[in-house]
Amino acid sequence: MRSDEPRIVEPFENELLRASFASSADNTALLMANVESPVTRRRVLALRGLVRQSLMTSDLWLRALRDSDVEVRRDALQQLAHAPLEDPPILLEVAGMLDDEDALVVDGAAFALGEHLYVDAVDELCHVARDHGDARCRESAIAALGAIGDDRARSTIIASLKDKPPIRRRAIVALSNFEGPDIDAALDEAGEDRDWQVRSAVTQLRSTED
Repeated sequence: MRSDEPRIVEPFENELLRASFASSADNTALLMANVESPVTRRRVLALRGLVRQSLMTSDLWLRALRDSDVEVRRDALQQLAHAPLEDPPILLEVAGMLDDEDALVVDGAAFALGEHLYVDAVDELCHVARDHGDARCRESAIAALGAIGDDRARSTIIASLKDKPPIRRRAIVALSNFEGPDIDAALDEAGEDRDWQVRSAVTQLRSTED
């Protein structure tokens, strides 16, 4: 029995989602065609699909990281943090994003740099950890510096033990990759911190060292 009701048109975004999960020439073409879509959501979905199917190239990464829309830049950093990457120019681009006006872009850039252990960004990460106005960015920078474990970050991480409680807790974890009398002294002081979670982090760290 025929229905006179009009058909509901499926949102185009659903096609992009399906293309992300099924590899074919047509789906690849659809994803590639939307990398430059004027619709932000479509660019994000195209990016995710290309990442999922391991189709990202250096040019595509750079295009996404330089996108005019902050939502695309944020998403690109989240995707890149967990993607296999062997292209130094891309990480150099990410290091430059530590100066982005959007705090969540800075936060994502710091996280991605830490995940990829990008030692060439240590100085820039130290600057974020010391001076950025958003606590989320300072915390992410401290986490990245701890993961990288470069000795240039010692004083910055120790100094962050005077920052807000979440950053102090993050700093304790970061210090686990460092050794020396200055680290021991910093942990001794942090063991008397007014925040019980900071004190607990010190106790837990030292229990793993025994």
